[in-house]
Amino acid sequence: MATKIFVNLPVRDLKKSIVFFTKLGFTFNPQFTDDKATCMIIGDNIFAMLLAEERFRDFTRKPISDARKSTEVLLALDAESREKVDEMVRNAAAAGRSIYTEPQDHGWMYTHSFADLDGHQWELLYMNESAIPQN
Repeated sequence: MATKIFVNLPVRDLKKSIVFFTKLGFTFNPQFTDDKATCMIIGDNIFAMLLAEERFRDFTRKPISDARKSTEVLLALDAESREKVDEMVRNAAAAGRSIYTEPQDHGWMYTHSFADLDGHQWELLYMNESAIPQN
């Protein structure tokens, strides 16, 4: 069984990506940061490796998708409240990024999303597990 997850994402400008995600409240592990990559800490065992495209190419033989034109992955992060979901989307918008979808309220789950500098879609959600409909 896996104990950690490292999502690897290609970025066109690593420095700008670090600045952007810092504005959203994320921090980075300096042990895994250089001029080609950084390890963004999302949670205790959840990390996003932001890799300059030339470094990302070292890990794949396939072309790098342009996330501004097509979707390869949806990155969904749970937040502690609806307010925290909206706060992160507001921070992304204030940092110049686009809101990807309008908020959706499903009663037991609330979602909102933004696209980062490279077009990767970040879905933020708050889930009230005690209110999940029972089948």
